[in-house]
Amino acid sequence: MKKTILLLALVALLPIYIMQAQQKQKTKKIQIALLLDTSNSMDGLIDQAKSQLWKIVNELASAEYNGETLVLEIALYEYGNDNLSGSEGHIRQLSQLTTDLDKISEELFALKTNGGSEYCGWVIDVATKQLMWTSETDDLKMIFIAGNESFDQGSVNYKKSCANAIAKGIIVNTIFCGSENEGKSTFWKDGADLADGKFMVINQNEVAVSIESPYDDDILKLNGALNQTYIYYGSVGQSMKTRQEVQDLNAMEMSKESAVQRSASKASGAYQNARWDLVDAVQNNNKKVEEFNAEELPAELKGKNAAEIKAYVEKKAAEREKLKKEISELNKKREDYVTEERKKLTQKNTLDDAMLGAIHELGKKKGLEFKK
Repeated sequence: MKKTILLLALVALLPIYIMQAQQKQKTKKIQIALLLDTSNSMDGLIDQAKSQLWKIVNELASAEYNGETLVLEIALYEYGNDNLSGSEGHIRQLSQLTTDLDKISEELFALKTNGGSEYCGWVIDVATKQLMWTSETDDLKMIFIAGNESFDQGSVNYKKSCANAIAKGIIVNTIFCGSENEGKSTFWKDGADLADGKFMVINQNEVAVSIESPYDDDILKLNGALNQTYIYYGSVGQSMKTRQEVQDLNAMEMSKESAVQRSASKASGAYQNARWDLVDAVQNNNKKVEEFNAEELPAELKGKNAAEIKAYVEKKAAEREKLKKEISELNKKREDYVTEERKKLTQKNTLDDAMLGAIHELGKKKGLEFKK
């Protein structure tokens, strides 16, 4: 009788144990949608986004919840460009929410500005509806919209768009490129207030100050070695490997600091490429080398058996972990150096300052801690 009662009790508790296990296995997410005005006057804003992308990624990658790292997904839209369809609000989705950070970089560097009408309410509405937002209430979901025209333009009411966003748990942060008084009078602050977000102002024409450190050259050298640990596969693998190298060059084109920030991002858990890299596919997507067809593999692996391929992938994985650790350790020293140098500067009015300030404040409300 006692055994029967005990068994019934265990059966009754089983759903609770399963639910707790599922909750434990869930990885929290940070989802960021960046909506950039690409009208004629916004070249400076786009340049700031290009140069500061990896700094922002590194800060997001340092976020933890109860000691666990988070999955970072970024989406990108442009709006206000006359080259885009007027019937669709002069809006274009450049990327769905994705962990593919090279995709975000590639799209940013391809942006061109051209005239246009800036429909803020419309683009917020589109991003709210189109993107694959998580349904988890504890995840941090944010829209950052940046521009310099009145927030109330267009046929889609920004008040309704912002209300719909926050109803889904999506915070709307507004970044006005101009003075604080003008941003308030043109409803940018109102938009943020309606969706529990932050209203910020920046000077879009401010050129971000780049600070070089004694550790930069060593980090960049290690980044070159890190690239050699990526083993492309599949129909898009080789082009994705080339894209990785192109984005390294794009970052360097902006500044050495930007290139070093990108190297640090590649050494973090936020940089994942399981769609085209064998090491990430095996380690992070739990794929087995036996699952790959010979035609999917690069030249150096053709003709090798499964055991040989597995050994090669494991060797590259070990090399990568060592290099990532070395980059991260050097980057900590670089950060300390740069932090001290930045104290000497007065510049605090660029896109990264605005975004990171909001991310820290709103992230802490969700229980996030930033290791930096």
